Amino acid sequence: MPTINVDKAELYKALGQEYTTEEFETLCFEFGIELDEDTSNSERPIVNGKQEAPQLKIEIPANRYDMLCFEGIALMLNVFREKTPLPNYRLVAPKGGKLQTITILPETMKVRPYVSGAILRNITFTQDAYDSFIALQDKLHQNLARQRTLVSIGTHDLDTLKGPFTYEALPPKDINFIPLNQTKRMNGEELMQFYENDKHLGKYLHIIRDSPVYPVIFDSQKTVCSLPPIINGDHSKITLKTKNVFMEITATDRTKLEIVNTIMVSMFSQYCAEPFTIEPVEIISEHNQETRQTPDLKPRLAEVEVDYVNSCCGLEAKPQQICDWLTKMCYTAKPSSEDENIIEVLVPPTRADVLHQCDIMEDVAIAYGFNSLPRTSPNKASTIAQPLMINKLGDIVRMEAAMAGWSEVMPLILCSHDENFGWLNRKDDGETAVKLANPKTAEYQVVRTSLLPGLLKTIRENKKHSIPIKAFEVSDVAFKDLSLERKSRNERHFAAAWYGKTSGFEVIHGLLDRVLLMLKIAFLTREEGLEGKKMDYEVREDPSKPDGYWIEEIDEPTFFPGHAAAIYLRLNGKQVRIGEFGILHPTVLDKFELRYVSNLVLGSKPC
Repeated sequence: MPTINVDKAELYKALGQEYTTEEFETLCFEFGIELDEDTSNSERPIVNGKQEAPQLKIEIPANRYDMLCFEGIALMLNVFREKTPLPNYRLVAPKGGKLQTITILPETMKVRPYVSGAILRNITFTQDAYDSFIALQDKLHQNLARQRTLVSIGTHDLDTLKGPFTYEALPPKDINFIPLNQTKRMNGEELMQFYENDKHLGKYLHIIRDSPVYPVIFDSQKTVCSLPPIINGDHSKITLKTKNVFMEITATDRTKLEIVNTIMVSMFSQYCAEPFTIEPVEIISEHNQETRQTPDLKPRLAEVEVDYVNSCCGLEAKPQQICDWLTKMCYTAKPSSEDENIIEVLVPPTRADVLHQCDIMEDVAIAYGFNSLPRTSPNKASTIAQPLMINKLGDIVRMEAAMAGWSEVMPLILCSHDENFGWLNRKDDGETAVKLANPKTAEYQVVRTSLLPGLLKTIRENKKHSIPIKAFEVSDVAFKDLSLERKSRNERHFAAAWYGKTSGFEVIHGLLDRVLLMLKIAFLTREEGLEGKKMDYEVREDPSKPDGYWIEEIDEPTFFPGHAAAIYLRLNGKQVRIGEFGILHPTVLDKFELRYVSNLVLGSKPC
């Protein structure tokens, strides 16, 4: 969860009350946040020749973007304590009636297609408010905006610019401006080189560096406002004397774009001459039909069932009582005139995290008080759990292998493409493995289709241990399956590997017999009428033949020729190949830097 540092004295002043650490910790718990630390009695750093004022470090739930700054925390706690009425966020047109505009050019679709904007008029910044304004941008960039990859915020002194504005995408050499807090004019390429080793901005350069065009925002005089998501221009930088703030926000995610815009203006519009008023900006985007006014501060209408809230919280509250509690959490609520079991709730624009009536029910519980909720016996909701059959089967196999003296390993489910195919002498048909679209390293490119690579890598890293090494794994592998909605399926597999001075073929064969014996599956021989079968995994049905398992020699490139066998199973007349075992091919061993290894693989494909 994000941790926000706030000035202790300033927060208590905003709350209109002094608290002991224990009292404030209780208030935080009641509201659903947590006081992580009070630095009053701790050694504090020296800032600008003075010791830092006592700070309160408050942990905020990851979904509460409206509390990522001092202003949000103070406002929400005051409303919760019924010391402040609900804020009424309003869009107010400028005196002339004509809105500022941002025109989006089609070329921006190549790099960063969305933009939003807003204006805060007649704002008054103190040093603390200014610092909080900058800090909120950083918090949103790190959390919701995913390190600026999804959203980036640019803030400007509107009095230094002249609208209308345009949002364009140009080749790097065609963009020239003085970056924030610099004196030298640079083009896009020079800027990338200049900030390459910068500790703060260097980590964002990769977002657009390889793009043929860079996004840029101009005013009507072709003054560069910003080069998103990297840096603003120095020409329009904000100071404590700034009275009119112009915000432009660019993004690759339309939903998060509007959330960030709403949070920024709602938190700091309280410093405007007329609190909680915002001047909208018209976005002109004809090429993709995204023309609109931003931000949209209209509350969303949601419906909550009284019975649902009462059953979840263990209450017998009347609709009006629930409405009163919701007011403490910044909602506007009233009983429905059509259905006495429905409450109509207006969700404020700052609460993008409210998606279902369960979210509103949780806020009812907070407003009522978690410690005040009725305590109920768990016997009223007791259930008897049962394992899934596939998990139960896996546990049986796991237990039998362990009691036979084998050690269980748990390697990662991701592996490289070569480990999964080439190193096992297998070909990739393109229809088997689930591949990662953007793997961070070559070591994690696909979801494994076999447990074998993980076992062999584990043995490779433990060759210094005494031999023989007997390792096994019971876990999932994944396969493409376009017939399913998720386009893939999991299968539970069992695999074991022997590493020693001998081939260990008979040891692996013994483990196979032991596991299937404990599963009460009989071994079939040719004396019982067994006939040769094709080497595939096709399920066939023949009710005239007995149930059981048998093995047949196979010739597959993963194994040494003449030293491998397929395992077949017949149940209820249906027969299928369920696995294979054998001595691995020398080329496979060489790739994994091993000597002799015998291997057993069993799949969970049902008969």
